[in-house]
Order: sequence, then structure tokens, then C-alpha cells
Amino acid sequence: MEIRNVTNDRETIDRLCNLLMISFDHAWNEYEEALAEVKETLQPERISRVAMDDTAKTLGWIAGRSNYGGNVWELHPLVVAPDHRNLGIGRALVRDFEQQVRARGGLTITLGTDDESGDTTLSGVDVYSDLAGHIEHFHVTGNHPAAFYEKLGFVITGVVPDANGTGKPDIYMSKRV
Repeated sequence: MEIRNVTNDRETIDRLCNLLMISFDHAWNEYEEALAEVKETLQPERISRVAMDDTAKTLGWIAGRSNYGGNVWELHPLVVAPDHRNLGIGRALVRDFEQQVRARGGLTITLGTDDESGDTTLSGVDVYSDLAGHIEHFHVTGNHPAAFYEKLGFVITGVVPDANGTGKPDIYMSKRV
């Protein structure tokens, strides 16, 4: 597997658009929406990296942008082809992203991971009632990306209650690089 910068060629862009639509059909269910997302990540000040096998098959993609004068980088999106999940590709992409951020002088990586399916203890509860307590006792109850990010050293740094409807929060996670 090789991780490299995304190039602005039609074939790579098409593969990334399809990967987004397959993996996040609730967010990108039309090609034009996915295309806009991919093209946005190709700006020179952004990080956009793709994992490919030796046959040039796209295995995964990670991108991000800087905030706070380059000190903080938002990781968005991270996606791995469904038939290549749980093989270390996501972990490798995040580690590569950390190196890219560090090389640019970044100090922190942050991300948002929605819980729209009730897979964490922050879902389906009134987070406002005891925000600190809910965060302190947070855990994943189903199949949620937060468990993956926790294994990589990310911690919860915030919650947007009801971001996706009542009881469906966006969970902010961050990591110092």
C-alpha cells in the first residue's frame, strides 16, 4: 500500500467521489455533491491523501484543513473502501495525516463524528442535563467510529447536542500531535 497526495486527475477524483457516496450515502448521495467535496480538498493549503494498492486501486482517503493559524487541523473526511476495512488502512491514513500536520507545524488534530444511529452513550439522552458527566462516562455501545479514534489517542473535546436532531449529537474529538 502506498499513501500519496491526491492528484487532480479525473480517474482518481471519480474513485474518491464513489467512495464517499458508498460509505456516506446519507451525506453524499449525489455525484455532484461528492465532487464538490473532493475538489474542495484539492486546494494547495489543504491535505488530501489517498491510499492505493500496487494495482492503483483506491483503498482509502483522508483530507483536512487548517484553522487557528495552522495550529489546529480538522480531519475531514476519512473513508476506507468497505471491502478493505479492518485491515489497518484507516489507521495508516490517520498516522500519515498526523505526519503531514506535524510537518506543517500543526499542534492538534480535531474531528467531528456524528452519532445518528444510537451507537454511543451520548445518543438519545439530554446531554445538556450533565454535559461533563455524559462525557466522563462516554463509551461506544455499537459500531461507531469514536472507538476507532479513541484507539488512536483521540479524546472527546466537545459535544454539539442535537446536531442531527433530538438526541443525535456531533462528538468532537481531538489529539495533540
